[in-house]
Amino acid sequence: SFLTSCSDDITNLNEDTKNPTIVPAAYLFSSAQKSLVDQMVSTNVNNNVFRLFVQQWTETVYTDESNYDITTRTIPDIHFRTIYRDVLKDLQEAKNILNSESAASPEQLAVLNNKKAQIEILTVYCYSVLVDTFGDVPYTQALDIETYPNPSYDDALTIYKDLISRLAAANVMISTSNDSFGDADLMYGVNTSNWKKLANSLRFKLAVNLNDIEPTYSSEQALLAFNSGLITTNLENASLKYLSIQPNTNPIYVDVVASGRDDFVPTSTIIDQMNTLNDPRRSKFFTQLGGAYVGGTPGDGNTFANFSHIGSEILDPTFEGLLMDYSEVEFLLAEAVERGITVGGTAESHYNNAIIASMEYWNVSAGDITTYLAQPTVSYATATGAWKQKIGEQSYLALYNRGFEAWTSYRRLDFPMLVAPTDAEISEVPKRYTYPAAEQTLNSSNNTAAAIAIGGDEMTTKLFWDKF
Repeated sequence: SFLTSCSDDITNLNEDTKNPTIVPAAYLFSSAQKSLVDQMVSTNVNNNVFRLFVQQWTETVYTDESNYDITTRTIPDIHFRTIYRDVLKDLQEAKNILNSESAASPEQLAVLNNKKAQIEILTVYCYSVLVDTFGDVPYTQALDIETYPNPSYDDALTIYKDLISRLAAANVMISTSNDSFGDADLMYGVNTSNWKKLANSLRFKLAVNLNDIEPTYSSEQALLAFNSGLITTNLENASLKYLSIQPNTNPIYVDVVASGRDDFVPTSTIIDQMNTLNDPRRSKFFTQLGGAYVGGTPGDGNTFANFSHIGSEILDPTFEGLLMDYSEVEFLLAEAVERGITVGGTAESHYNNAIIASMEYWNVSAGDITTYLAQPTVSYATATGAWKQKIGEQSYLALYNRGFEAWTSYRRLDFPMLVAPTDAEISEVPKRYTYPAAEQTLNSSNNTAAAIAIGGDEMTTKLFWDKF
C-alpha cells in the first residue's frame, strides 16, 4: 500500500486553495471599481484632500492639509500608488485574462468585447485623473515592472489625445444588446448602454479641457463625443452604490462617523455663497447652527461645535460615490456653447438644465428650483460676470462633495475666486500635486526630466491645459 500511495499524483498538494493564483476577471474588475471610487470620494487626509483644496470643507484641530501641506503625510504618493497599483493594475490583469479567453458564438464575443470596453473606459478615467493631478505621468511604460522598473513619463497632452482615441474605440466596441460583467459591475450592472454614455461624456470632458490650447481639435472631438450620446439623466450617473455594513460603506461614513472624529466642518467660502443665493441645497449639504448655516474659516483651527456640520445624507453609510453625473455634463455643454462648439441649445438652457439636475439629485422640490433659477443673481441673463464666472460659480456648488471635479472645474474656469488661507504653504490654491516622494527617490532621472518638462515640480505649476 505504501508503494501504491507513492505512485499517486500529489502535485495538487502544492495548491493554495485559500489564495488562488488565478482570479476571475470579474472579481478584479469589481475590486478596481471599488478601489477607484473609494479613492475619489474618501475624506481621509492621507488619501484625498481635494475638498480642502477647493474649500468645500476645512479642518478643525489638525489644519496642515487645509493649508496645502501635502508632503508630511505623503499624500501624492498614496494617490499615485492607489490608482496605479490598486486600480490600473487590477484592470490590466482583468484585461489579460479576457484576452486569453475565446468566444464560441457571436453573442459570447459581444459580451467579451463589452467587458474589455468597460475595462478600457475605467482605465482611461484613471489616467485622466493622474494627468489632471500631476501633469506628465508614466503611461506607455507603466504597469510593466519587469520590462520597465523605472518607467519614463509621457507628455500629458499626448496622453490626453490617446485617451480620447481609446474612448472613441471603446464606444464603438460596446454592444448595448448584450450583457457584460452583470452583477460584478458595481456601477451600471447589466446596463451596457450607460457605459457608452460614460465613455462619450468623459471624452467630451477631456475635449473641453483642451479648448484653450487646441480649440480646433477640442471642438472636433467634443462634437464627435456629443453626437455619440452623452449622459442625459441622473439615472445614468456613473456611481457606485455602497452598502450599510463595513468594509463596504461609503468611506466618508468610515472617516467621519465610524471613526468618531470631529475633524471637518464646511467652509464659509461655500456656505456664504449659498446663503447669498438662498440655495435650497443647504439643508442637504449642511446642518444648521442656531437656525443658520455657518461655515468655518479655511485653514484656521475651527472649533467643531461653533459651525455647521456635514449633512446627514452625505454621512449615510450607503451614500453613493459619484465619478460623473448629469449636472456636470450639462455644465460642460453650457461651456461648449460659449466656446463656439455646435452642440445645440443655448448656454442658458444647458446652465439651467445643470442646476435643475443637481437640485433634483438632492431631492429639492420643483417649486424651490423654480424660485432659485428666477433670482437675478442666478439667472444666466443677469448673474454677475462673463460666462466663465456664471458657469464656474454654479458648477462649484453643484460639484459639492466631489472635490476632484470641483478642483478641475476651478482650474479650467478660474471661478469661483478662491483665496488661499493666511497660513497656507503657498499663496494660491494649488494647481497640481507635486510628484510622489517615492518617485523622486526610486525613479529620479525620469522624474527629474518630467519636472523640467512641465515647468517645475511645484504646486503652483499649471497643467498643460490650464493656459489662462
